Amino acid sequence: MGWEQIKELSNEAFRRLTGVQKATFEKMIIVLRGAQRQKILQGGRPSKLSLEDRLLMSLEYLREYRTYFHTGKHDGLSESTAYKTIRWVEDTLIKSGVLSLPGRKALLKSQMNYEVVLVDATETPIERPKKTEALLFRKEKAQLVIDKASQKVICTSFIHAKRHDFHLFKQSGVRFQASTQLLTDSGYQGLQKIHAKSQLPKKKPRKRPLTKEERQANKTIASQRVLNENVMGRLKRFKIISDQYRNRQKRFGLRFNLIASLYNFESVR
Repeated sequence: MGWEQIKELSNEAFRRLTGVQKATFEKMIIVLRGAQRQKILQGGRPSKLSLEDRLLMSLEYLREYRTYFHTGKHDGLSESTAYKTIRWVEDTLIKSGVLSLPGRKALLKSQMNYEVVLVDATETPIERPKKTEALLFRKEKAQLVIDKASQKVICTSFIHAKRHDFHLFKQSGVRFQASTQLLTDSGYQGLQKIHAKSQLPKKKPRKRPLTKEERQANKTIASQRVLNENVMGRLKRFKIISDQYRNRQKRFGLRFNLIASLYNFESVR
């Protein structure tokens, strides 16, 4: 289906199909239209598809993660044209600054005043040639820092290997104001040495069970951290970051940030 067939859908049906609401789609079209004017001035062959259909194709690619071949055939384009079209849409939206994350510098700005943030990581399997057993388990790991009050993603960090969550945190160089409280899972043991105001579950000692108070404290932290799973679940509606990633690694971070920015843009809080 093209733009003419879906533009009359309800907002909920439109979101289920494309992953974004109509208002977000219209905002993205405004950004792309400005970039298209510049492209026309520079010359070149006009696209076979309308601007709306090109954006729709790009969103459906991120949402469904079909191959460029199938995506192109669906819209009557060659595989290479589908690739170039989707790449242009992604690059244009990111470079515009309209869809972007606050970034790690915002964590240190006094006017932002992030009282409680949640830090967690998620993994995406990467497709690799099956030459050795080790290559079969390569992962793309993404770290998210989320503001608890607004439920928005503040910044992300990535590593192209299977690494411990705390290793990724230290490598990312993310820092916080002293007054900001951090909530994490048990994979961040040692975080309190870097940031004193950190809360993470108590690990069970080898020689004794957890006390009733410790179990209750862990339960309280887990109930607050469930927000992480909710946010990641919404981001992973786009299968390109939940299914096995087949493309070049250097564009994984760009696409992840674009999807996180779309989520922030549509956040009601």
